[in-house]
Amino acid sequence: MTDFAARTFTAPDGIKTWYRFYDAGTDRLPVLCMHGLTRNSRDFADMIPSLTQAGRSVIAVDVRGRGHSDYDPRPENYNPGVYAQDMFGILAQEGWDRVITLGTSMGGLMSMVMAASRPGLIEAAIINDIGPELDPAGLTRIQGYVGGAGGPFEDWNAAAEAVRAINGTAFPRETGPDFWLAFARRTCRELETGGVVFDYDKAISELARTGNVAPPDLWPFFDALTASPILLIRGAITDLLAMSCVDEMRRRAPRMAYCEVPDVGHAPLLTEPEAASAIDAFLAGLD
Repeated sequence: MTDFAARTFTAPDGIKTWYRFYDAGTDRLPVLCMHGLTRNSRDFADMIPSLTQAGRSVIAVDVRGRGHSDYDPRPENYNPGVYAQDMFGILAQEGWDRVITLGTSMGGLMSMVMAASRPGLIEAAIINDIGPELDPAGLTRIQGYVGGAGGPFEDWNAAAEAVRAINGTAFPRETGPDFWLAFARRTCRELETGGVVFDYDKAISELARTGNVAPPDLWPFFDALTASPILLIRGAITDLLAMSCVDEMRRRAPRMAYCEVPDVGHAPLLTEPEAASAIDAFLAGLD
């Protein structure tokens, strides 16, 4: 695993956001990795070495309410607008005024919000299995498990079974226990008192269950992003990014690169050969 420095940024409201900083020691455009709704920076650990080996420094964030970051006592702050402000603070702290964003699901929505708020900041964007319209089928599925997936679990094997129950339909080819145990270790944490729990604040479910996880009309935010090169990655069996939305994204951004990962739902891990090759090719064409 590529070494990183653990750093924090404290927002004006006092919430500390924890992040991994990977220093490639070059002046190539750096990459900001932002995870999905219930995930954390560990999601990117296996694909970041390819970024640093290409000479790109990387920040991978635990968005507030996840991982090592503070939980927010005000659940209404669990929204992309607040998250974007945290990202701006982190980038300013590191002196990054131009960045490539890599956002999975919620992280992709954050990229759109950031592009609309700070034109010129995002030089290019990789969007993983999300668009300006959320397919109701996927949104209903997410609302069904966020904050109510059980736990604490007795041990890591029990946690792996719970993770598989939630995500099994998205990875139908993954039947071995090792995959799901690794998945659990990315998305859960062990309690000092014993047992394993999901590594996020259950309060994020309050907004997710009402559907208020993003601004009501995201198309203007996506339009702001189209000034930059975009790579859209989609799981072929995803239930959150409908092809009708992809078609409209392509109409509005004709130069947008596109990659579909076969036999994967929401969301690709980005280590799949198709996704990894698409990312490498996309980044090779920048700076």
